[in-house]
Amino acid sequence: MQNNLERINPDLVIENEVLGQKTLELHLERYRFAAKHLNDGVVADIACGVGYGSFLLVEECGDRISHIYAIDNDSKSIRFASGRYAHSKISFIEADALSYQSPEKLNTIISLETLEHLENPSAFIQQTARQLVTGGRFIASVPITPSVDANPYHLHDFTIKGFKKMFTDAGMKEIDSIIQQQPYSLFSIMKQKEERSKYLRKNIAGYYMENPNKFLLRLKSLIKDGWNNKYIVTTFQKL
Repeated sequence: MQNNLERINPDLVIENEVLGQKTLELHLERYRFAAKHLNDGVVADIACGVGYGSFLLVEECGDRISHIYAIDNDSKSIRFASGRYAHSKISFIEADALSYQSPEKLNTIISLETLEHLENPSAFIQQTARQLVTGGRFIASVPITPSVDANPYHLHDFTIKGFKKMFTDAGMKEIDSIIQQQPYSLFSIMKQKEERSKYLRKNIAGYYMENPNKFLLRLKSLIKDGWNNKYIVTTFQKL
């Protein structure tokens, strides 16, 4: 299973690459945050990628997990995960995030770096949260610095306030959050020195000409955050 901009195979990451090893480290930190905050019982890992995160959850807190339904819409990722990260407590399932229905009520939903890819993230949260038991937890993450300009697979840029509001509107309260920071090199990205950088948006200047609001958003971010990508990871609880 080869790496691309949206899915990382830990077996193939290159040491010290921002879009490789450094990005993987952020992903693993998110899953460890989720392991710390998940409720005992049944877990859904929605947009599980190649499966290493679901496997980490079982390895770190398997005695608290009765089963994990690990969902992704990419058939190659699911086939890879089913072999590389097979475990009796994990079912890897090819399904769409918006239409997936768990066969049983969920105690925890984990969906990391998913919302920015969905046309209607609020609808996804509302629909998915209905599958949680009362008191169940929803653990999610998104970029909170601009990403749509650089990543052609992203549909939304989020603020912390806007991100949290989607969950409170769905009848949940915040339990805990962390902010992650990832420095990046513009030179390395523009020269496409890193393997995963070749999947970034082409002709960014042309994109800014057509979307000047995204250029202004990037300028504001550079002034405020410098050459850093930032992410928020939050645990919400269903009231």
